[in-house]
Amino acid sequence: MLIFSIETSCDETSAAVVSDGCVLSNVVSSQIGIHAEYGGVVPELAAREHLKNLMPVSRKAFAEAGIEPCDVNLVAATRGPGLPNALMVGFMAGQTAAFALGVPFMGIHHHEAHLYSAWIKGSPPRLDFARIRPSVCLIVSGGHTLLVHVSGEMKHRVLGSTVDDAAGECFDKVAKLIGLPYPGGPELDKLARDGNPERFRFPRPMLNDDSDDFSFSGLKTSVRYFIRDNQEVLDDGRALRDLCAGVQAAIVDVLVGKTVRAARKLGVDCISASGGVVSNSALRRELTESCRRKGIELHLSEGAFCTDNAGMIGILAGRKCGVDPRPTPTDAEILPGWELSEV
Repeated sequence: MLIFSIETSCDETSAAVVSDGCVLSNVVSSQIGIHAEYGGVVPELAAREHLKNLMPVSRKAFAEAGIEPCDVNLVAATRGPGLPNALMVGFMAGQTAAFALGVPFMGIHHHEAHLYSAWIKGSPPRLDFARIRPSVCLIVSGGHTLLVHVSGEMKHRVLGSTVDDAAGECFDKVAKLIGLPYPGGPELDKLARDGNPERFRFPRPMLNDDSDDFSFSGLKTSVRYFIRDNQEVLDDGRALRDLCAGVQAAIVDVLVGKTVRAARKLGVDCISASGGVVSNSALRRELTESCRRKGIELHLSEGAFCTDNAGMIGILAGRKCGVDPRPTPTDAEILPGWELSEV
């Protein structure tokens, strides 16, 4: 089965071609330069860029895969969650393509695709669903932080989520307070690599809470007050790196601690982690070390599949089509607030 898939949930325009669980092409056009001037994603600008970029990105995806649109057997697109205007561009383009080609259409949940993206491996990248083990999955991005228990293929239960700011949002907002360029999370990570995380210690919200939920707004507020009372830190290169390291350590400690504890509590010996924040070097390092010490198998999303991409959308669509071939109606609407627990 050949699948053409589209992802436009936020500020990346992506198109991919997937064949029987193997990603033949996965093209992503980033809008970082467009939104940098505003210090964050502007939804209307994102939608306009998707409209401009979708056709060139799609043509490139077909060219790299070496197939023609008429060869496609299924079209898939992200249905939600995400920015409404951005979602609408890709979702309606997918519906239109499916109608024009006379093939089924499938709307995919963005987080469910991330859920399995940590298992996409190899060259060319592919996902063998038979290899997936019962696990706890951490999905962590700019807009969401989720812990999910995956008991089997297409069987998952949300354990907890953020009650306020997501981890990626906290990274970006703290970076903005410090004066780092957008997107701030990667810039903060770079500075933190040469910093001392013990010099400035910040709270670890809900780390010792019995629930599987997260909270990062208090940490962000703590950093704001620290900067207000210690303005000189921003003008001292060494102190600034230590500040970044301290903030990053607090966020990573919470993410790693609660994820590993959830796995132990459920009696599973496998953890996966996916989403844009999984690109963070400290999170990858600390999660790897913690799982090694406790004898837990770990699967981390590879670089191309950490951020939003159509490859993971196409892979999940193909598997869903095999398990439940009922297509999404071509007159269906986007679901910007679609919860993973509703899938």
